[in-house]
Amino acid sequence: MTDEFVESGPTDEVGDEWEAIDVRDTEADRIARQKDREFSEFRKRLKNTEQFKVEGSVFDDATYAALYKLVQDDYLQAFGGPISTGKEANVYEALDDEGETVAVKVYLTTTSNFQQMSDYLEGDPRFEGIRGSTTKVVIAWVRKEYSNLKRAQAAGVAVPNPLAVQRNVLVMEYLGDEEGPAPTLVDVTIENPETAYSVVRKYMRRLYDAGLIHGDLSEFNLVFHDGQITVIDVGQAVTVHHPNAEEFLERDCRNIASFFADLDVDVTTESLRSYLETEASPPSRD
Repeated sequence: MTDEFVESGPTDEVGDEWEAIDVRDTEADRIARQKDREFSEFRKRLKNTEQFKVEGSVFDDATYAALYKLVQDDYLQAFGGPISTGKEANVYEALDDEGETVAVKVYLTTTSNFQQMSDYLEGDPRFEGIRGSTTKVVIAWVRKEYSNLKRAQAAGVAVPNPLAVQRNVLVMEYLGDEEGPAPTLVDVTIENPETAYSVVRKYMRRLYDAGLIHGDLSEFNLVFHDGQITVIDVGQAVTVHHPNAEEFLERDCRNIASFFADLDVDVTTESLRSYLETEASPPSRD
């Protein structure tokens, strides 16, 4: 991996941390209820596509409707195979309307970890009052991930560019090439760990300054793509005023410090946290 890293920079506006995020029914829900002929044909065609079949994936009508709406809105034109699969979501390759590869993250509304999702949502001022079924929690989570990506991007943190969100489906930039997805930091040889650490801690500070804490940051959620380190999986990121923000920040610092200390970088959990809290200035609730 190169010693020189391309670094993102902040924009003038990162958004309002307190702005509520709309989690009401979308056009996809209406389409699913209506079940017209064109949608029914689309759903049948997609369900019968071998590349789209992933063991254990059971999508409801509204998920197919979300994909259908994204096709109608020219965000997608064709689907490829899975990039990754998990208990909460599957990520697929797809082509956008211009034939460019994008990533489509489909959250499963039957996820077994919806209680953990609820724990991250509760206490986030953008999602006050979110309660109810697993489906509602998952939809809120996807909106949260889209919002976090936008906020991180505006703050100058390299993240996948979010392109569209529809119900439990998120379309974003594909990080990779014809050989496959971009590798995580744990899968590459870092020639200059000090430089890499400098970039990562700066991104952590910019997130913190924008009122966000990643909450699950580690070498497994940092990838090397197009000459730069990029932060992924920001769905669980919380605001600095979340009741568990201190715990999540401590865990992020511990994970990052441990990884780079093993690469002989002079860093500890305490020194990293001190850097963030001394240099950054998270927004006040007052």
